Amino acid sequence: MKNVFNLIVLFAFVLCFTSCDDDERTDIPTLPVTPANLNGTWQLAEWNGQSLAEGTYCYITFNRKEQTFEIYQKFDSMYARYITGDFSIEKDPYLGYVISGEYDFGNGEWNNDYIVTDLLEVGSMIWTAKDDAGDVSKYVRCDEVPSKIVEEARVDTDN
Repeated sequence: MKNVFNLIVLFAFVLCFTSCDDDERTDIPTLPVTPANLNGTWQLAEWNGQSLAEGTYCYITFNRKEQTFEIYQKFDSMYARYITGDFSIEKDPYLGYVISGEYDFGNGEWNNDYIVTDLLEVGSMIWTAKDDAGDVSKYVRCDEVPSKIVEEARVDTDN
């Protein structure tokens, strides 16, 4: 009987040390930030951890071959806007992938360069302003810019 008791204590002791590790992280594989992986349409889903206000939106479509972008937004204006330009991606040894852009028609560069992280195969990515870690945007992949938004923005550019 004494041997059975010792055996039970030994098993309990061994089980305590082979329990699951709570600190174990499951890493979700990310994609490298390249024009090919950004190609397509993305919708701004969150800005600084908050959903966008009703009636505001921002869609950006990247063309990998030409390294151009088209933005449809109603974010910082009361009217829809259609904006085009070029983008580039660089890999900084300390920051990672950084995307920058320049607007067409001599309208200058983007206000910020953005560090792109968490580009996931499921279709989301995080942009953090290079010079303002508090400016964080989450984009999700979508099939296309809704036609109603395209029409609204294009009507505004026709005027």
